[in-house]
Amino acid sequence: MRTFSTIAELDAAVGDELGVSDWLVLDQAMIDAFAEVTGDRQWIHVDAERAAKGPFGGTIAHGYLTLSLLPQFRPDIFDIVDTRMSLNYGLNKVRFPSTVPAGSRVRASARLAAVEHRGPAEADVVVEYRVEVEGAPKPACVAESVVRVLF
Repeated sequence: MRTFSTIAELDAAVGDELGVSDWLVLDQAMIDAFAEVTGDRQWIHVDAERAAKGPFGGTIAHGYLTLSLLPQFRPDIFDIVDTRMSLNYGLNKVRFPSTVPAGSRVRASARLAAVEHRGPAEADVVVEYRVEVEGAPKPACVAESVVRVLF
């Protein structure tokens, strides 16, 4: 895991691959829980019998569920320490190039895309994540996450 403690250290790492997270099984229980919390109970996610006859041969995870795992993956990949505060500021780009079948193993890799200075002790850190499904040819999610960091 990479660790950063200053804006200068972040600046020096722009363009670097930061690492890869551990694998996580994205199972039907997680999909069902996400459906309940969000109200997105589309059959392709929660109706195993109907989904088995559908285009993917079974249930698949919500794209936003896959995206919501980024904070779980990040501590395996990198950390920014000695900050006063850090906040999710937003997302620049999000795409879901392929599906995540229920029961799949997923993990994320990250690249430090940019550090945008907001002041002498404040920056927006832009990290490009790629969430992959074990054995799949395309990523399930590609997203640029922006975190505002105050040192």
